[in-house]
Amino acid sequence: MSGHSKWATTKHKKAVIDAKRGKLFAKLIKNIEVAARTGGADIDGNPTLFDAVQKAKKQSVPNKNIDSALKRGAGLEAGGADYETIMYEGYGPNGVAVLIECLTDNRNRAASDVRVAMTRNGGNMADPGSVSYLFNRKGVIVLPKAGLSEDDVLDAVLEAGAEEVNDLGESFEIISEATDLVAVRTALQEAGIDYDSADSNFVPTMQVELDEEGARKIFKLIDALEDSDDVQNVFANFDVSDEVMEKVDA
Repeated sequence: MSGHSKWATTKHKKAVIDAKRGKLFAKLIKNIEVAARTGGADIDGNPTLFDAVQKAKKQSVPNKNIDSALKRGAGLEAGGADYETIMYEGYGPNGVAVLIECLTDNRNRAASDVRVAMTRNGGNMADPGSVSYLFNRKGVIVLPKAGLSEDDVLDAVLEAGAEEVNDLGESFEIISEATDLVAVRTALQEAGIDYDSADSNFVPTMQVELDEEGARKIFKLIDALEDSDDVQNVFANFDVSDEVMEKVDA
């Protein structure tokens, strides 16, 4: 997961300062609205909502936008949409498996956006189940290093169910079973360790190693997919070495 995770964390840092900030905000707000509708608007009693709000705050989404999303989700404010989650599957360049998670109030629009992005960027749609078996649902927590060692992090989360800690350069990534995500996140909080995000993600069980050209192609495809307002997350089973990442960043 290293290359993919490093690329994702780098990209999200850039998203805060580039033109995609508005899109990122919209997706984070949608997460809050759906979490509040599904599990109630009590942040302390709804772990999914807690994580969605935390993530939005970390990305500097204004508090008034967060409050409005909470109220819409709880039905206390007009304007909430009836979102549904749809998963699309496909293959990108170099045979990279791609899972596309949409959160949409218009199924036809979402399907069209995904299909167009895939076909224009060297990808192909696949039948349900033909790609998803290559991924497992896992809890993924990303935290800044902030002077911490890998052992510091492991000591804090091992007994809570963490499976591994990966070094992503400027941050650490903790992987756990999806069902242990809240316990691991709580263990970090109790240890006084700050984290950037805690999500239930699809993590690949095997990876396709990419060269510079392959990396550029898959990044272009994922950017095109994420440009759709309906696409919430894109998961792919590629890995990129540090050397290749440096060339792509340059």
